[in-house]
Amino acid sequence: MTGRPVSAVLPPALRAWLGVIAALAALMVVVLGVLYAGHSRPGTVDGWIFPPTADSVRPPWRGVALATDFLGEPGGAVVLVVAVVAGCLLLRCPRAAVSAVAGAGVAVGVATLLKFLVGRTIHGDNLSYPSGHTAFITALALVMALLAAGRLGLGRAAGMLLVLAAAVVAGAAMGWAQVALGAHYPTDVLGGWCTALAVTPATAWLVDRTSDRLHARTCGRPGDRAADGPGDRTADSSGWERR
Repeated sequence: MTGRPVSAVLPPALRAWLGVIAALAALMVVVLGVLYAGHSRPGTVDGWIFPPTADSVRPPWRGVALATDFLGEPGGAVVLVVAVVAGCLLLRCPRAAVSAVAGAGVAVGVATLLKFLVGRTIHGDNLSYPSGHTAFITALALVMALLAAGRLGLGRAAGMLLVLAAAVVAGAAMGWAQVALGAHYPTDVLGGWCTALAVTPATAWLVDRTSDRLHARTCGRPGDRAADGPGDRTADSSGWERR
């Protein structure tokens, strides 16, 4: 049996560069986490932008911020992930569907763990570093951009441009909403964005590697030779040929 080749979620042409970016992003997450561990106030960098307050934006922009924030809430996130998975399956890209769920889930999981480890708070005891909303939406945007880059057959330069542009746009939109609504400091948003950049390429690579192994095992299993039928095997062992 011969299997149909399955497109990788992480295009080979982008792996090296995304690996470098992931390493730099992970370093940034660690540095920011160390700098703001246990803090409960804006840092110097946060002050350069603007301190988050409950009324940083007013209508109609507040409505836009609330709608954007909803996409990172459990209800909105589920709807968004289901829509992305459905789109991937319609395009016959099951790996991308798995990566969308896994990438977003790992990004949010890592962000949640880091919140307890870093212990930075905002507005009382609300853990803030890094922003899980930003990590989630950035991870999902990265998976969709990787899918588009692979299906369009983009080269290294064009593919990286598309992937980074998607990450910047998604992260900036959610990050603005989080700061505007007073839910996070700007450096929390940067930490969430870098968290997604660090874990999503690695998750996509693991999905590809696991899928390749399963695909190879399925295509090369000995049981496939049984398709010749029991009669043929009997004929070979007894020395006569069945007509």
